[in-house]
Amino acid sequence: MGPIAEEIVEFFKKHNSENITGFQKLPKSGGDRIYFRIVTDKNSYIATYDENTQESETFLYFTNHFSKINAPVPEIYFASEDKRMYVQQDLGPVSLLNELEKHGENEYVYSLFQKSLKALAWLQIKGLKKLDYSYCLTSKEFGKQAILSDLLYFKYYFLDTLKIPYDKEKLVKDFDNLSTYLTKVEHKYFMFRDFQSRNIYVQNEEVHFIDYQGGMKGALQYDVASLLWQARANLSDEWKNSLLEYYMDCVTEILKKPLDRERFISQYNGYVLIRLMQVLGAYGFRGIFERKAQFLTSIPLALTNIKWFLGNKNIGIELPEYDRILTLIVQDEVIDRFRPLQANESTPLVVTINSFSYLKSGYPKEESENGGGFVFDCRGLMNPGRFEEYKSITGRDKPVIDFLEQQTSMPDFMNSVYTIVDISVENYIQRNFSSLTISFGCTGGQHRSVYAAEALTRYLRNKFKVKIELNHLEQGIHESKGF
Repeated sequence: MGPIAEEIVEFFKKHNSENITGFQKLPKSGGDRIYFRIVTDKNSYIATYDENTQESETFLYFTNHFSKINAPVPEIYFASEDKRMYVQQDLGPVSLLNELEKHGENEYVYSLFQKSLKALAWLQIKGLKKLDYSYCLTSKEFGKQAILSDLLYFKYYFLDTLKIPYDKEKLVKDFDNLSTYLTKVEHKYFMFRDFQSRNIYVQNEEVHFIDYQGGMKGALQYDVASLLWQARANLSDEWKNSLLEYYMDCVTEILKKPLDRERFISQYNGYVLIRLMQVLGAYGFRGIFERKAQFLTSIPLALTNIKWFLGNKNIGIELPEYDRILTLIVQDEVIDRFRPLQANESTPLVVTINSFSYLKSGYPKEESENGGGFVFDCRGLMNPGRFEEYKSITGRDKPVIDFLEQQTSMPDFMNSVYTIVDISVENYIQRNFSSLTISFGCTGGQHRSVYAAEALTRYLRNKFKVKIELNHLEQGIHESKGF
């Protein structure tokens, strides 16, 4: 157990006398927050550790505020004075996206989307009253500058990487016109900012919201666009249209006055486009620049969404250069550029990934029929093992991960590994090869090689869906990841 985990356990015991029977570090999601599930003989809890105390303070304030109007937010049980740690209600492991992927578009899942939209409208409108927007992490309002920022995010991190020629002056003018148009909305309330099915949890067929600390004042339409047009959810046009109508019914009921639905939908379409651009910029940054495979594989879905949108929706404003650029980026050859070959259940390839110590056990034995593969030497990177605070933990622990990612050239090293390995994995899938071995070595087989093996495992699983045999030889850890 690492020092952060020990601190969390000590903090929990200080405030709760229940006997701890289970303790699990949860997979990292957005930001630098670290989550733990603490199981006791009576209950289950989620503990959060966050060095960004401003973020924690905002989340705690928003949660307290929304709980007063009975919005579906988790209960906070206790928090540290410095706001680095807090313990909240465990909403379980099942998100709305999980339910959609498991059941598809059926009546049960549709009802969950309805519940989510009804609760969203309530939180947005009723949550506005007496909300102190000084707690907002960035802007207090999603106005013209914030919209422009999202559009420029798309330009810098996605559009410019494609090297498609465009008239910069005309495009920026279109961005300015679109942002001005979208700020002239009639209804501005609390804007969740990242309202998507991954941030909606389902427990006992009821929905609960998380990750709203990035919220601010803004248009009602933005959050609905975020949910219904989420690339990974890939909702049908029929569901998008009917759920939007349902949401407008909910808003009308809460406001107790009718909406100008034609205007609302026109501006909604504009926010759909903004959201799609912001998401594509994020996918470009996380996928193209940081080489995170889960974002790379989402790019074709996002582009397909935009392609459909351009052919079927009207935002009520002429944007000639912007429309021309969007038409170019949704061509099949561009989409195919980001669509990787992926394995399926019948694909024979198994990639064996090892971490090892050059000084202790030496090169792992290659047991496949064809032999070969790759061995990467991590010893050119700074060794966390030189520092006392890292000596008892491994490359799977957050402090070591942070050290390697922030204070060494590990990200550049791994990007080079990804570039080399991609060629072989894709080729081996195409040729029905059965095995590929990739090993990472360092001095003790504890920090750098362990981190690298874990990172490559996540990358290949996300990008190619290939089966993995992961072995940390010096740690005695052997894991199979596959269908």
